Amino acid sequence: MDKSGQKETPSRRRFLQMGVTATAVGLLASGLDMAVPMPAQAQSKLTPDEALAELMAGNKRFVTGQMNAYEHDLAMLKDHTAEKQEPFAAVLSCADSRVPVELAFDQTIGHIFVARVAGNIITPEIIGSLEFGAAVLGTKVILVLGHANCGAVKAAISGKGVPGQISSLFPHLQPAVDQAGPDLAATTKANARIQATLLSQSSPVISSMIKEGAVKVVAGYYDLASGAVTLVN
Repeated sequence: MDKSGQKETPSRRRFLQMGVTATAVGLLASGLDMAVPMPAQAQSKLTPDEALAELMAGNKRFVTGQMNAYEHDLAMLKDHTAEKQEPFAAVLSCADSRVPVELAFDQTIGHIFVARVAGNIITPEIIGSLEFGAAVLGTKVILVLGHANCGAVKAAISGKGVPGQISSLFPHLQPAVDQAGPDLAATTKANARIQATLLSQSSPVISSMIKEGAVKVVAGYYDLASGAVTLVN
């Protein structure tokens, strides 16, 4: 059982953990020692709670039309952004084009490490990316962000035939469908929670950092109409 109360197939857990191991081996082979992260400078002063608070404050500015990140864009481009990145947060978002992550949190270049995949699902590749963000770049909070009217979740709920490899998403989304379907919003929120839990438990790198208080993993829901992000537990 995961923390959401859903049954997790041993094969999927084993597959994810094997993927994590392969990712770590690959990074080590390429000269990136995950045990000795490269130092993250500016953002390392934030605690995980402060990083989450900054994300949510930025979303409030976005919703109220008081955005200010654009004022910093040109300065960030000129200030050696091409040589380094120091994101304070990572966001795993759906690939949906209506979810503009940096805009939604009123953050500028280099502030958010963004991973995107339809249905904001956890895969070995996504885990490896988020491990890199946390252990190497120094992100303090990881937000798994679902959104209103998610097409991937809607398709998983309907269970109808789809072309190509779209159906490869469905097994990842099925636990949320089992828990909260057919309500689309409830299933989307359940999926964000389940994926956040899976990330926390499947990655030895991230789970260790959580225990040390170095990073926080949370789930959220983006409302397309209002632009507001709410945290879901």
